[in-house]
Amino acid sequence: MTAKNLETVMQAAGNPVRMLRNSKIGAYVYPVVPNEFTNWRDEQRGWRETAVLFDQSHHMAEITVRGPDALKLCSYLTINSFANFQPDRAKQMVPCSYDGYVIGDGILFYLERDELLFVGRAPTVNWIQFHAETGGFKVEVIRDDRSPSHPRGKLVTRRHYRYQIQGPKAAQILAKLNGGPLPDVKFFTMDRINIGGQPVRCLRHGMAGEPGLEIWGPYEQYDEIREIILAAGAEFGLVQVGARAYSTNTLESGWIPSPLPAVYSGDKMRSYREWLPATGYEATGSIGGSFVSDNIEDYYLTPHALGYGPFVKFDHEFIGREALEKRAQQPQRKKVTFEWNAEDVARIYRSLFDPSMPNYKYMDIPNLNYASSSYDAVMKGDQVVGFSMFGGCSFNERRVLSLGVVDPEIQVGDVLTLVWGEENGGTEKSTVERHTQTEVRVKVAPTPYAKDAREGYHQGWRTRQV
Repeated sequence: MTAKNLETVMQAAGNPVRMLRNSKIGAYVYPVVPNEFTNWRDEQRGWRETAVLFDQSHHMAEITVRGPDALKLCSYLTINSFANFQPDRAKQMVPCSYDGYVIGDGILFYLERDELLFVGRAPTVNWIQFHAETGGFKVEVIRDDRSPSHPRGKLVTRRHYRYQIQGPKAAQILAKLNGGPLPDVKFFTMDRINIGGQPVRCLRHGMAGEPGLEIWGPYEQYDEIREIILAAGAEFGLVQVGARAYSTNTLESGWIPSPLPAVYSGDKMRSYREWLPATGYEATGSIGGSFVSDNIEDYYLTPHALGYGPFVKFDHEFIGREALEKRAQQPQRKKVTFEWNAEDVARIYRSLFDPSMPNYKYMDIPNLNYASSSYDAVMKGDQVVGFSMFGGCSFNERRVLSLGVVDPEIQVGDVLTLVWGEENGGTEKSTVERHTQTEVRVKVAPTPYAKDAREGYHQGWRTRQV
């Protein structure tokens, strides 16, 4: 019998952990944008030394919520306070399950009265759409899914183009585009600037911890706007960033992109699992890494563990509030950066070229991740004290870094052991070759790791944990 929804897929699999750890979905692809415009090393240097153009038009999903209950719906679905939220503002939206575990996150734009736009990964878009359709709210939604990973020559269209210009020289490029001084756009506030003689909406934001603006508009202007930006930025050394480097900017700025959505357990979540399709993100995604538990909830994360503790406000009713209130005074895991030992990394690479060595799990750079959600066990002695969840190589720092979470007693400067590779020679994922597990020494470091991001980000944003 063909599975109808996520719930029936899980029932057929018997255990959601085994289902996800052996998913055949393949590698995660950042669609449409070329892998490299020059090379990923120089593209990474661009956001630190001059300025970069990120093309964010294709890899994220969007959902517009319109109607008299638009704000009420979004407030009900997130931990954030909406007390001072108003048009031309934005916030990092963090929805949770009824048990207080994170489903996803992304940016919520308050475009105008009764109209909000969420931009992020599919799990949060799905959660918003489900409640818009079933929760009795007076809203309508417009959904625009991410571009296909493999267009196979077919035309790709979106509702909006979305670019970000950032780096030390971003302000000079933006002022040139604007034809004069920029408006004083506050952090996570929107305004308008001129590009090519027409007003374009912008948000002050920074993916790699450097100053800049995110801009967007009708997708029909995608090529026109890009060419105008590139022409204006040429004298300032503007660098186009391809998909390989783009995915690593978070290593320096401290955002964990893809925690496992906490939807696979709980009776209250059953109706949602029955709504989710059998072919969707939640049913086809994958878990990778050395941490293994038959209990799916061991992979769930709280807002505090992901650095969103300052966002949790109990001034409104929201899904997960009761669970988070009970947990508020308990010790919490915390987000950190792991700095990988260079000798251990080199040893893993040597195994590719030395037949006398065991074959260790291939370590791709600049992005180490080979599953939708990564969970490599981090050990202190024989105890698991955390997870490494998103890793890669920073040419700016000349290090392999990963973002993850650790138990509250772990301190910056501690040296721990990361288990690299999967159990029993590797799972059945198509991204996993037969290999032997090995250990990597990792030093616990602050997040954000980059000094500019750590000292320059707005208080609470991605959480300065030093």
